[in-house]
Amino acid sequence: MFRFAHPEFLYLLFVLPALLVFYVYTRRLRRKALKRYGNPELLAELMPEVSSKRHHLKFWLLFGAIAMVIIVIAGPQFGSKLETVKRQGVEIMVCLDVSNSMLAEDVQPNRLAKAKQMLSRLTDDFTNDKLGLIVFAGDAFTQLPITSDYVSAKMFLSSINPSMVSTQGTAIGAAINLAMRSFTPSETSDKAIILITDGENHEDNAVEAAAAAAEKGIHVNIIGMGDPKGSPIPIDENSNYMKDREGNVVITKLNEQMCQEIAAAGHGIYARADNTNSALRALQKEIEKMNKSELDSKVYSEYDERFQTFAWMALILLIADFMTLDRKNRIFRKVKLFS
Repeated sequence: MFRFAHPEFLYLLFVLPALLVFYVYTRRLRRKALKRYGNPELLAELMPEVSSKRHHLKFWLLFGAIAMVIIVIAGPQFGSKLETVKRQGVEIMVCLDVSNSMLAEDVQPNRLAKAKQMLSRLTDDFTNDKLGLIVFAGDAFTQLPITSDYVSAKMFLSSINPSMVSTQGTAIGAAINLAMRSFTPSETSDKAIILITDGENHEDNAVEAAAAAAEKGIHVNIIGMGDPKGSPIPIDENSNYMKDREGNVVITKLNEQMCQEIAAAGHGIYARADNTNSALRALQKEIEKMNKSELDSKVYSEYDERFQTFAWMALILLIADFMTLDRKNRIFRKVKLFS
């Protein structure tokens, strides 16, 4: 397990692009200044010891050294001791619809972005719980196996987009069945499935799958994304919308009745997402009601400092920068390594 002890110092890496821009700018000023004195080719003959390649080399050596120093300051570490710890929590599998209809903007900024915001805020409330993530459209795939690593959960969540599942549709039943198989078999804590979808183009028997989950004691909670009145699906930033084969703009509508039927069969709640946080609060209350029990979690209890390698690299680059002269050595002038 790799981490940085002080990741906030990594923001200093933004200095590097600014340094590169400044270097390019100063080089251009230098070339303009030389042109004012005469033809650059003639001037090069008058200054045989000057080497522009050496200036470039020295800059990149310094550039690399600064990058290594910033990494050293951030404190790179590797986990060296993995332990199993007991925590009081619950297990939750999230099934997120990533079909194209989730790009509709009847919920701001759009259905999918709103769902990701809700899940990110929900994850912030977790302490000892386990979370897994499934994405689905025409097929369902496990994006993140159930874990207590919330940093990884947020990282995977931020990368979700409709292109992840090539087959379009809304395979809700397949997503629920996959979620049921994804829980830790030996855990006795309460388990729940959070299904976030607009329910459109529903293809399989999701109600039957939710009922099967309820029989196993797994509640299926539904968050409906969108407006029952419908909304077009944008395909670019120029206000162009998805159209059918006849050239008509496709209108996607929240299938609220179907979502309610799934929630009822799964003994869970149904809440419709809007531009407020009402659906998020409903989920939080439902999770608070769940019975927490001991969960086994694998965590790194000790970390080894790994800054030494980066420190040596920084030192070597600085020494190389110091040893590289701005001008050609008169003795080795005929050697064309830097010309």
